[in-house]
Amino acid sequence: MKAMILAAGFGERLRPLTETTPKPLLDVGGKPMIQYHVERLAAAGIREIVINTSWLGEKIECFLGDGSRFGVRIVWSRESEPLETGGGIRRTLPLLGPAPFLVVNGDVWTDYPFASLVERDWSEDIDAHLVLVPNPPFKVVGDFVVGDDGRVGYPEPDKKTYTFSGISVMRPEIFALYPAASECFPLRDVLAGSIRAASVSGEVFDGQWWDVGTVERLNLLNGRLAGKVLDASQKPRMRAQIA
Repeated sequence: MKAMILAAGFGERLRPLTETTPKPLLDVGGKPMIQYHVERLAAAGIREIVINTSWLGEKIECFLGDGSRFGVRIVWSRESEPLETGGGIRRTLPLLGPAPFLVVNGDVWTDYPFASLVERDWSEDIDAHLVLVPNPPFKVVGDFVVGDDGRVGYPEPDKKTYTFSGISVMRPEIFALYPAASECFPLRDVLAGSIRAASVSGEVFDGQWWDVGTVERLNLLNGRLAGKVLDASQKPRMRAQIA
């Protein structure tokens, strides 16, 4: 299985830090945030990674290079202007190939076991698989529900909802409605038809997961990593937008 790391965002909510440092290179626990993804994907057995970049992307590319020092091969997709999550993935389909591929947002920090996705046999009736997390205390309604059959649906009254973690597996065929590689569109538009057709599966992950989307969240995570073990009572649930 190949993987893609989404790393083309501006990181506007992390200013002034991101005025000179791209979001994926911000320090988390003593090393750039994106390095955790590369190392954990490699540990899961993935050897080919596609990374899209835009704002200050040359700095990310300079740091990671071709990926050889991490035991992987990295291919770069450079966007002059961000194509959003859906458009960014669509542009890289020729690099990702015909098989299901793993996608992870570059601005989350997690100990999710990627090997569980790499080693799984994916049924052909599944267009995509979403990793969800419990909603943060301040979020009343999450992004999705998960049925007894493991299929993902949109929120309904009296059903427990969950938040998208930014981790997923997708089949390239679901992008068929977007033939132009330069088109800009969100991932939620790509998934909508498959969700309505009950062709998207999901799981709920209850491990360590942070959306490092603001300076406050970044500082909080670094504070915890500096001297404390994250446990269930310490870790907040931060939201990753399915945009």
